[in-house]
Amino acid sequence: MSSLLVLGGARSGKSRFAQQRIEQYAGKLAFIATAQPFDAEMRERIDRHKADRGERWHTIEAPFDLIDAIREADRQADAILIDCLTLWLSNLMLADKPIPAAQLCATVAQCRHPVILVSNEVGYGIVPENGLARRFRDEAGRFNQQVAAAVDAVALVVAGLPVFVKP
Repeated sequence: MSSLLVLGGARSGKSRFAQQRIEQYAGKLAFIATAQPFDAEMRERIDRHKADRGERWHTIEAPFDLIDAIREADRQADAILIDCLTLWLSNLMLADKPIPAAQLCATVAQCRHPVILVSNEVGYGIVPENGLARRFRDEAGRFNQQVAAAVDAVALVVAGLPVFVKP
């Protein structure tokens, strides 16, 4: 397996599953974080996650330039975890930047090392009442479809349990 997309709802266990899976690889590990610490609670959460990962991990913060971060991680590490694509997508949308889905997929395909990507499955709920939320849900659904088509494997995590939907 050289690329895996891990999907799931909020607090489904997808990030934990992805981290446990990537930690099975030997060598240096890269964690590409897309979250932005907009408040103290988020900064504390980010710091706690960094500490929990330990010394084996190198963290690259990439709220916008994920593609270059993947290339950098592929040069520096033996396996890469990207968490999460949904936050990256929302960062781009809120900044009114284009969503380079095809370029992201091509970059992942070119990686010499295993890559695990985490994303939220947001299409299971009700239709959002405001335009931005509907646009986000639609963009996230289309984006996840593109990434799922491009990677080697896809797992859906439900209540902490992974179900492989591809291959």
